[in-house]
Amino acid sequence: MPTTLFLIFNHEITQEQAIDAENSLGVSKFVDLPTQLKAIWQQIPAEIDSIKAYLLPISEWLSQNSKHGDFVLIQGDFGAVYYLVNLAFQLGLVPIYSTTERNAVETKGRDGEIRLSHIFRHVRFRRYKN
Repeated sequence: MPTTLFLIFNHEITQEQAIDAENSLGVSKFVDLPTQLKAIWQQIPAEIDSIKAYLLPISEWLSQNSKHGDFVLIQGDFGAVYYLVNLAFQLGLVPIYSTTERNAVETKGRDGEIRLSHIFRHVRFRRYKN
């Protein structure tokens, strides 16, 4: 039976992350959020008191499509991550996140402005612990 990794984050999985998931976690199948659910995840309203109802479509999708032991990559809004990580534990899933190495590159423009860019490189996946 294939080991599945559900992707709940705001980016596309990189080739480096996919290779690491295959090698270190034994993942053979990647499942991305459907487009309409990605839109929910990417724009969690700051003005709402509770996100449980707002995240219900994502919670239901994950509950209906995952099986015990599947991995789920969860990154994004802190409160939403906390909520879904707890749900993942309740469902018997293995919630993980990607750790990165950051390199800052500073450039000075002709106009005297200093621009700072950050380059992120995937290092490894780490399990959330309950």
